[in-house]
Parts: sequence; structure tokens; C-alpha cells
Amino acid sequence: MGDSVVVTLGIAAIVVIILGALCLVGVRRINLRRALGTIDASICLATGQWQMGVCRFQGAELEWFRMFSLSPTPRYSFERNKLELIQRREPREGEASRIQPGTVVVELNYAGEELLLAMRFDEYTGLSSWLEAGPRPGLNRLD
Repeated sequence: MGDSVVVTLGIAAIVVIILGALCLVGVRRINLRRALGTIDASICLATGQWQMGVCRFQGAELEWFRMFSLSPTPRYSFERNKLELIQRREPREGEASRIQPGTVVVELNYAGEELLLAMRFDEYTGLSSWLEAGPRPGLNRLD
């Protein structure tokens, strides 16, 4: 085999691997969105950097998955009883260019840390209902 054949086979193998990875990312995204209780939501933690992803209400946890990843596990998990809804607001000037248009920014407190989620308003109503329906610490005790 000549050098050109080896180079061509190497390039073809790389293209096949890249296309396969893109297909797997697409299948993962479809499977995540197919499940009940999932919403598209960008997240911003203490770093100040927005990341696109998908949130899933899973029992007593809010799980957040990266949009473009092959991992089947969530990047972040937040326990419902430690999440506190602070407010919703319109995106600020610096945020508007980093999140999807037509979204609201939801400010949450998670165990003393600020957490921002950007989502559509109808998805925000689902999140707030889910949070309100959850148990509150100290309210379910029998004295």
C-alpha cells in the first residue's frame, strides 16, 4: 500500500468516528427529551459562564445534562428540598447574547449557592410547580 492510501484510510476513519459521535449525541438528546419531566435549560453557576443543556425532574432531584455530550449521567444534580426559588427575570444586557432568545432567567439558591437557569416561560411554570409540590424541611415532622 502506498502512503496516499494509508492517509486516505486514516482520514476516512476519522470522518466515520466523528459522524458516529455526532449520531450518538443526537440519539442521546432525543432520548433525554422523550422522557417526561425534561426541559431545555441553560445553566450558569458561580463561574458566570452559561452552558446549554437539558434539565430533568427525577423524583426528588433536578438533574442537568450537557447539551453536547455522550455521558448518560447528569453533569449536576440538585436535591429538591435544598433548592429555593428566588425570582424570575428577563435576561440582563450581558446575558441576552449568551442564552437563547425568548427565555426567562430563573434565580435559585441551592444550599447557599446562587444558581441561574434560563428557560422558556412555560417551562419555568413547570419548574416552579415541581418545587412547590415538594416537601419542605421541618413541615412534615410530627411533634
